[in-house]
Amino acid sequence: MASANGSRETADVVVIGAGASGAVATKTFAEAGLDVVCLEQGDWVSAREFFGGTPDWEVTSQKIWHPNPNVRGRADDYPIDTTESDVNPLMLAAVGGSTVIYTAHWHRFMPSDFRVRTLDGVADDWPFTYEDLAPYYDFMDVEMGISGLAGDPAYPETPPPPLPPFPIGKVGRKAAAGMNALGWHWWPAPLAIPSRPYRGRSQCARRGTCTQGCPEEAKASVDLTHWPGALKAGARLVTGAHVSRIETDRSGRATGAVYTDRSGNEHFQAGRTVVVCCNGVGTPRLLLNSHSARFPDGLANRSGMVGRNLMMHPYAAVVGYFEEDLESWLGPTGEAIHSLEFYETDTDRGFIRGAKWNAMPSGGPFGMRSAYGGKPLEDSWGINLHRTTAKRFGRSFEWGIIAEDLPDPENRVVLHETLRDGDGIAAPKIVYRNSENTRRLIDFHLARAKEAMEAAGAYEMTTTELMRDCGWHLMGTCRMGDDPQSSVVDEFGRCHDIPNLHIYDGSVFVTSSGFNPTATICAIALRSAMHLIEARGE
Repeated sequence: MASANGSRETADVVVIGAGASGAVATKTFAEAGLDVVCLEQGDWVSAREFFGGTPDWEVTSQKIWHPNPNVRGRADDYPIDTTESDVNPLMLAAVGGSTVIYTAHWHRFMPSDFRVRTLDGVADDWPFTYEDLAPYYDFMDVEMGISGLAGDPAYPETPPPPLPPFPIGKVGRKAAAGMNALGWHWWPAPLAIPSRPYRGRSQCARRGTCTQGCPEEAKASVDLTHWPGALKAGARLVTGAHVSRIETDRSGRATGAVYTDRSGNEHFQAGRTVVVCCNGVGTPRLLLNSHSARFPDGLANRSGMVGRNLMMHPYAAVVGYFEEDLESWLGPTGEAIHSLEFYETDTDRGFIRGAKWNAMPSGGPFGMRSAYGGKPLEDSWGINLHRTTAKRFGRSFEWGIIAEDLPDPENRVVLHETLRDGDGIAAPKIVYRNSENTRRLIDFHLARAKEAMEAAGAYEMTTTELMRDCGWHLMGTCRMGDDPQSSVVDEFGRCHDIPNLHIYDGSVFVTSSGFNPTATICAIALRSAMHLIEARGE
């Protein structure tokens, strides 16, 4: 699909980043009649570039579609220093962003997630409530084509998803049997993957290759769900546009963005309003790199909060092995069922907040959750490889634990002193350590997950206390709030310091919840974009 060229002509809105929040914002602006230009560092990715339909997909995808940009090393990636981080941040620069390679778990946050200070005396409350965001969740469910089942007793009442849930399969039934034996909550998974053909997208082929891209173009990545409509409505998309900084005028207002194209030529795209959608690492990096004499500490950073309070959802897991064939190579890659049994705070457990559990298939014969590591080499080589594969392939599943990590200003994104990307721009450095609360939370949930596996009949288990490559969820580094002294943007993503500079991605999150954040990122982007449109008419 072709992309437009940028220009020096002043657009109504310049959006930086074509991932989940950027796509939702651009489409919303364009359909409202605004002249909008989106600058994207990556490019379009064709379904022909995905290997899920080939027998060797697990091997060929390990480098090209690895979620860690430091491993993948594509021309569109920038390096990230993670030497002082417990977790590696994961992302993709492309039209569609990380939705191209996500597992499409589609969860709303719980009402309690927006009121952590009120309920638990830690962190801060969000400047709006679940009820304020609910209509935008409803709208995005239809836009993305969510497959799921209404009535989860852990949630307030919600409209039924537009598509029926996937069969939970043998993995889901085995996991549910253990939960039923213990009297613990579980529910079929809501997924942004069509269980039936939907709006031109095909039904899921159930290959289980979601994290390497969907060759059937079924999964709801925003390059499929939003960008065609945005371009049809008149939006202009510039790919290969590596934005180095946001410019401001003498009054301190944003005037547009400077970017370098693939040929090394520098351009300036002017805009009356600038909206940043570069994720929880890329957004603070861009703001910090946009320092000037007027803004020596970077843009929108009067509070000193740009880059601070990074949250990445530490991920732990228990894999159980069973005598019977569970067909645990069958897709979707994401969860069959989830559990919120231990989601809300119970101070008797010795920590605050909780986690969501995902019952997930264990994948193909090569992967077998290889990212978790920790096994001796001889167990995966020669005759032992064949023995292990015959014994375990298709006969295991994982209870994955998404742990809520609370905001900590010492967990942060900073600019590296010497590391640069291919265009000479300062690369980010991640400083991120798990707190004592997180460690206690993970220990508790791992113990309960082992109980669930035992109740389900597992004869053996392996445990991963922390998966290094788990930083899919990049949140909190430009937090929203009512007080300009302790937050970067207001509840609609407008920067306190620069009134025509906005941020819509996961960096604005106040707390992380224990849920996959894409549904909330999209709902916030939609709410913020609609508010900006309404405010322009006042």
